[in-house]
Amino acid sequence: MPIKPSSYTVDVSNGLLAGASSKYQKKLSDLSGLYHDQKAFEASLKEQGDVIVYEVTDHRPSDASGDLIFGVTRMSPGRIGNEFYLTRGHIHALGNRPEIYRGEAGEGLMLMESPEGETRIVEIRPNTICYVPPFWIHRSVNTGSTDLVMSFCYPSDSGQDYSVIEKTGGMKTRIISDGTGWQAVANTQYRPRSEADIQAIYNTAG
Repeated sequence: MPIKPSSYTVDVSNGLLAGASSKYQKKLSDLSGLYHDQKAFEASLKEQGDVIVYEVTDHRPSDASGDLIFGVTRMSPGRIGNEFYLTRGHIHALGNRPEIYRGEAGEGLMLMESPEGETRIVEIRPNTICYVPPFWIHRSVNTGSTDLVMSFCYPSDSGQDYSVIEKTGGMKTRIISDGTGWQAVANTQYRPRSEADIQAIYNTAG
């Protein structure tokens, strides 16, 4: 039997997908090792406690190839040292699967990186649609003073690979506060991928 049509509401004020079938949260402790200033991270964890940095509510009609997963991400505002709150970031396990994000509330960035290390940054504001192409690593950053809320949609068989960022010591670019806005700076801990690593990513096409 075919899946029946349905509709869902983006609850912008609470940063949720009403009627979502699944939900997960990432707390500050889950993001250990992502920030350059580990001392600032530990101090923030001690002072604030294990706060929720972001949460995702989504709906997954099926895992079948050709179906879609859609949902809403809500990111809290905050900084660790001079770095803004961010998501873990990932590439799709099936690397040739794209993703769409739409800004619903707040201000932020989509930080993207190709397997070769090229960086692209798209500013996210309400009504902004960001297209993340196949094979691009991506991470969200909240650069504002309020919650960043985004809706998203991607193929249901995509999967997520978080290790692609861990293996290189983070993404090539960090996003920091410059006092009045944001600035992109080089990640001094970044380790470029080898040709073999790059090809391995392209070999994940589904």
